[in-house]
Amino acid sequence: MSIITSSRSSAPQRPEASHPDTQSRPDPTTGWRQRLVDRSLVLLAAHSIDALRISLGLVILGFGSLKFFPGASPAEGLVMQTTEALTFGMVTGTTAVVGTAVLETVIGLVLLTGRGLRPGMLVIAGWLAGIMAPVALFPGEMFPGGLPTLAAQYVLKDLILAAAAAVVAAKALGARLVPPTNA
Repeated sequence: MSIITSSRSSAPQRPEASHPDTQSRPDPTTGWRQRLVDRSLVLLAAHSIDALRISLGLVILGFGSLKFFPGASPAEGLVMQTTEALTFGMVTGTTAVVGTAVLETVIGLVLLTGRGLRPGMLVIAGWLAGIMAPVALFPGEMFPGGLPTLAAQYVLKDLILAAAAAVVAAKALGARLVPPTNA
């Protein structure tokens, strides 16, 4: 509680609202609400990043497994085109799609299990650069007339995956989410 001093006196005085006659009654529900918030914060701090890691793993594993089935992934053509450009034509066609499927499956399993997470984050960083590459490699095709195509939108949604991967990487490298303590 702050103390307000008056220019008339050097003695500290309490604010007007602290006088017993002017105080409002405390809300009797504040106690249980605050306890609920505190418990929620503890649970979120303990489990939210792991939940993010697992959901990220499920999404990447899901997208990767689609690439094992010809024609099942809407990104199949984009994967072929991008991989061919990034490898200077050394990896093309079905090989590019299956290679990407294997990579995404491994990344998904690493995220799901949490095993090999630190080295896995390096692989994920490379993968993220690869999945964002079409924006830089094919800007005319991705944004004809300045507006994003469906393929560009598919790639741009990966910004969310990149942000989630950054949070998971921070925890894997030692960062911790800690709820505030009540003083």
